[in-house]
Amino acid sequence: MRQAILNLEESKIREVANAGMGRADVLAFWFGESDEVTPDFIREAAIASIRDGETFYAHNLGLPELREAVSAYTSALHGPVGPERIAITSGGVNALMLAVQMLVDAGDQVVAVTPVWPNLTAQPLILGADLRRVSLQPREGAWTLDLQKLLDAVTPATRLLIVNAPNNPTGWTLTRAEQQAILDHCRRTGTWILADEVYERLYYPEGARCAPSFLDIAGPDDRLVVAHSFSKSFLMTGWRLGWLVMPTAMTHSMGKLIEFNTSCASVFTQRGALAAVTRTDEVTPRVVAHLRGCRDVLVPRLQALPGVSLALPDGGMYAFFQLAGFGDSLALAKRLVAEAGLGIAPGNAFAPEAQGWLRWCFASRDPQRLEQGVDRLAAWLDRQPRAGRA
Repeated sequence: MRQAILNLEESKIREVANAGMGRADVLAFWFGESDEVTPDFIREAAIASIRDGETFYAHNLGLPELREAVSAYTSALHGPVGPERIAITSGGVNALMLAVQMLVDAGDQVVAVTPVWPNLTAQPLILGADLRRVSLQPREGAWTLDLQKLLDAVTPATRLLIVNAPNNPTGWTLTRAEQQAILDHCRRTGTWILADEVYERLYYPEGARCAPSFLDIAGPDDRLVVAHSFSKSFLMTGWRLGWLVMPTAMTHSMGKLIEFNTSCASVFTQRGALAAVTRTDEVTPRVVAHLRGCRDVLVPRLQALPGVSLALPDGGMYAFFQLAGFGDSLALAKRLVAEAGLGIAPGNAFAPEAQGWLRWCFASRDPQRLEQGVDRLAAWLDRQPRAGRA
């Protein structure tokens, strides 16, 4: 086997989940998904497609009508983005991997802003890239960007910059000024930007429709690829459907690359997505309002616990908090499963610098589950000796 594959770390999130799956007594908040099922009208659209016999291959780039609908949806948020810049993919993960395959050769330098969902740093390594990390910095429970440090790391030798904002796991979100500085700098260095904006609608400042996007400020021919997913704001995690926005000159080649990866996304899932994106006002605003409420239930309760460092996140679906006095995040997360019946993700799954942190997904249909989880954590903390926790 290739050494790059042998060197890949297994998912620490999965490692914790595997320790607790099947246990009815565990409250699980480890994965980045809501426990609410996909809305009925989306499921019915997929069922109707299957009943109509749409069980054959589709166009590599996706159903034309879905590309048109995604174009209209994106344009309403960010200004004109034509369907010729859209590719439908078999999941957001697939979208990101396709983008990296399209842009990165073995030995190319790739810079990633971390902590971040581990797939985003694993994908360049799978392709043999030289991966360099620029870490966000924690200050009073919030993670912030040292912009100059990032700009210094991106040089003419940098092929690709990977940025996820709103960020999984920290909730950090780029400001418009930071985006503009990054885009201007990458134009000068000739560096491509891969922007993972999957959480753009899960953004909570009052009156905001979505988080700042590179699409708001970039030209159609800029070296920018933006990855999206139907998973989060449409409650469609298990459907495995996403999309990419790219320069028009890239789209034909992306279709070829999709052919050699998955051929196409399944038609019936695309029919469900078409229903979702054309009726987004029936889903996404409610989801965002509910998640804001879940955040506002969980975060103050966690902040009140001794030793917890946590700031209110502006975006995403996670409370990312430090628990003072404990060392290895993975060992701590496994202890919480075994001893408290509480399943949350270890911070060191997302970057070495997040050792000692934990990620709690607050996308819960019933906010009372979040309160029960905090009660379990508080009771467990009360049982721990005050000294020697590390």
